[in-house]
Amino acid sequence: MLSRVFSSLLRVRVTLSYATALFVIASLLLILGPQVQDRVVGHLSTNLENLGRGHLGTLLGSAFVTAEGYTYLLLPGLVCLLALAELLWRSRRLIQAFALGHLGATLIVAAGLAAAIKLGWLPISVAHANDVGLSYGALAVLGTLTAAIPMRWRPAWVGGWVTTALVVAVAGSDFTASGHAVALTLGILLSIRFRSDSHWTPHRLSLLAIGIGFGLLMLIGVSPHVAPIALPAGIAAALLATWARRRWVARSQSSRAGLATVSA
Repeated sequence: MLSRVFSSLLRVRVTLSYATALFVIASLLLILGPQVQDRVVGHLSTNLENLGRGHLGTLLGSAFVTAEGYTYLLLPGLVCLLALAELLWRSRRLIQAFALGHLGATLIVAAGLAAAIKLGWLPISVAHANDVGLSYGALAVLGTLTAAIPMRWRPAWVGGWVTTALVVAVAGSDFTASGHAVALTLGILLSIRFRSDSHWTPHRLSLLAIGIGFGLLMLIGVSPHVAPIALPAGIAAALLATWARRRWVARSQSSRAGLATVSA
């Protein structure tokens, strides 16, 4: 019995290690008080000011703190999402996906903000805005699940998520939403390299359902007022993608049937 439990925990060791680190750091910051937390967040933020000074360590450290102190609320959903990905892709690929989303989206957003400030589209104060958290990495991991979604549902999955992320990024007022869209897209692109022969057991479907809810919370949470627009748009895109795929499959089958008749 104990060996089975230990074996199961070992399969999600990266998820548990990361969740433990987040819990310990959040607890320490809570004990030390809000002033210390603000200093730590400012020091680890991947904003333009820190990156411009060569503080590249923030690219790693920023993934272990949250600016609003919501770590405890985010942990259950995060653990379910990362555990599912680790069960599907194994530990190494989970790390690759999370790192790609966190680092890639951070650097792309930083480059975009720097260009916008230089062109006068954004105020210089944006360079000092805090940018920490786990959302970029988590959304990239969510994007990689595309490879595990059955082919007939994959267009709806991609269309729904990408549309929701883009609507929030365009209609919202927080540059973090743009980072979310970038991270999700990076994860979807990375999923092209992933292959999954695993079956969707009830346990994994439960993890997926919680992971979907967590992903929506990450996307909508930065601009809640956009939810009445973003969610219907995502659902509409998913339905449209499903309809388009069915039309394409029907035409392909019809064409093959026609060729078979001519050959006969």
